[in-house]
Amino acid sequence: MTIDDVLNELRAKIADKLPKGITISGLEFEGPELVIYTTEPRAFADNGDIIRSLAKDLRKRIVVRPDPKMLLDAEQAIDKIKQIVPAESGLSDFYFDPDTGEVIIEAEKPGLVIGRHGSTLREITKHIGWTPKVVRTPPIESKTVKDIRQYLRTVKDDRKQILKTIGRKIHRPVSTKDQWIRVTTLGGCKEVGRSSFLLSTPETRILIDCGVNTGAESNGTPYLYVPEVSPLSSIDAVVITHAHLDHCGIVPLLFKYGYEGPIYATPPTRDLSALLQLDYIEVANREGKRPPYDSALIREALKRTITLNYGDVTDIAPDVRLTFYNSGHILGSAIAHFHIGEGLYNVAFTGDFKYEKSKLFDAAVNNFPRVETVIMESTYGGMHDMQPARREAEIEIQQVIKQTLARGGKVLIPTFAVGRSQEVMIVLEEAIRRGIIDNVPVYLDGMIWEATAIHTTYPEYLNVELQDMIFHKGQNPFLSPSFVQVDSPQKREKILADPSPCIVLATSGMMNGGPVMEYLKTYGHDRRNTLIFVGYQAEGTLGRRIQKGWNELPMSVGGKTEIMKINLQVTTVDGFSGHSDRRQLMEYVKRMDPRPERIITNHGDENKCLDLASSIYKKYKLETKSPMNLETIRLI
Repeated sequence: MTIDDVLNELRAKIADKLPKGITISGLEFEGPELVIYTTEPRAFADNGDIIRSLAKDLRKRIVVRPDPKMLLDAEQAIDKIKQIVPAESGLSDFYFDPDTGEVIIEAEKPGLVIGRHGSTLREITKHIGWTPKVVRTPPIESKTVKDIRQYLRTVKDDRKQILKTIGRKIHRPVSTKDQWIRVTTLGGCKEVGRSSFLLSTPETRILIDCGVNTGAESNGTPYLYVPEVSPLSSIDAVVITHAHLDHCGIVPLLFKYGYEGPIYATPPTRDLSALLQLDYIEVANREGKRPPYDSALIREALKRTITLNYGDVTDIAPDVRLTFYNSGHILGSAIAHFHIGEGLYNVAFTGDFKYEKSKLFDAAVNNFPRVETVIMESTYGGMHDMQPARREAEIEIQQVIKQTLARGGKVLIPTFAVGRSQEVMIVLEEAIRRGIIDNVPVYLDGMIWEATAIHTTYPEYLNVELQDMIFHKGQNPFLSPSFVQVDSPQKREKILADPSPCIVLATSGMMNGGPVMEYLKTYGHDRRNTLIFVGYQAEGTLGRRIQKGWNELPMSVGGKTEIMKINLQVTTVDGFSGHSDRRQLMEYVKRMDPRPERIITNHGDENKCLDLASSIYKKYKLETKSPMNLETIRLI
């Protein structure tokens, strides 16, 4: 049976189930979705249960789009939307996508655009043809998000063809009756960095993560030249768990060497990945290194990225369905759950996860419909890798800052732009609002402001309490007047010359470059000041040396190397990590429902991966394995 035969069969089934008077003008697979085109979008809009019923019966992700000739001109559509939607909704912008027949409507009060049980949305669809999607107006505009949306509009024709090609490949008939599943470790095993796995069946090859170890002199990229992944054009899909470079940093390079398939990620992961990948090549150029790819390949990756929200069950191959679940690590980070065959096997890749509720995110999900094998991180998997509770960490950082400000000092906090920065920002905002620490300016230097803007674009990915605060109480902690963006070298110089107490959050988190170094050079000699580490400091980094107690450091000043004395107070506040500690890792497995048959540990130093695997086996009597890179494990 050909793919056209499959479509004809589906068309007949759909036509048979549609109420009288409703017809379809076209049917096509576009990416993972089965797209129904119709000249009667109003009829579908009036019968909201039709699509749900079809999706259930056909077991496909179905979307209805108006026949292109039914779409109202964009300007006329905007006028019509404004007539239908109450003025107090605060409409702010519209993004029309001819590729999908969708219009994204930005509004300060999305609920008024949606209407009771979606009534206003259905009314909009009736009058303009376009399918409306409503999002809240971001309180901080993100240049990254705006640029990505604009770029995707300019490549809409290419993308349309790409989605059709991908769709036909996904929904092709299964060609073999053989049943086996294997996982090949390509990076990130018994090490931290360059995470990458290949999930294989007789029908399909899926790459999960493709990271880079930015600090490695050698072996910084996954083993992408081995037979299991060669040629790259034979890979069906790439799935990205989250946006940190050790999980997504080398993805654009795939397109240089023949990969032409889709990338699956959550919407925040898509945007944050582009932000961090662009910064990666910029830093490499600045340091005189040759970056592995250029911005054109990042755009190619964006063009082929298909975004999925948490909980969306999606066909990504003839025999594989993917579902993303919250992993609690950073914005949009996901546990990737694969359902293989018709109930044959289920495997979950945790990526990096936090099994504890934080100021930003709910705890990682560990309840799945089914799961036989779990491949989980072990960053803090060692016997003694215990972190204080998040609340204890919050109290500690507040006390250290309070003491520093009281003696007229400044606080310098090196942070990663994505995740820890926003976590610390919320703690500082609350402390200032409650009068726990003085109301001093909190300067944000590096990519922190742009990363925060992306957080405000996707508030639905934040925890329930934070959403309630933003949506219902009108309090957005990211908008505190205490936060000041450092958007130029001139502003930084002004801050450095100002003797007043302040707090500075600056990248990079391990002090191996970035704006934080300028502050260290100025603040390092003064005993009144404090340097607070809130994130992991890898061996070999400047941050780790300072953490170990080095008080004399070679620094480049005006092109010359000088020895700088470190006199400021150095404090490490554990508990802000986006990774689970040993106790949480064990608890995650203990409370997993259903209970898996096998646990495979990765993403940790060798002793931590082995220790965690051994402890899980002894305590829970589960089969465990801690593989090396380049091993292939047969699951069934």
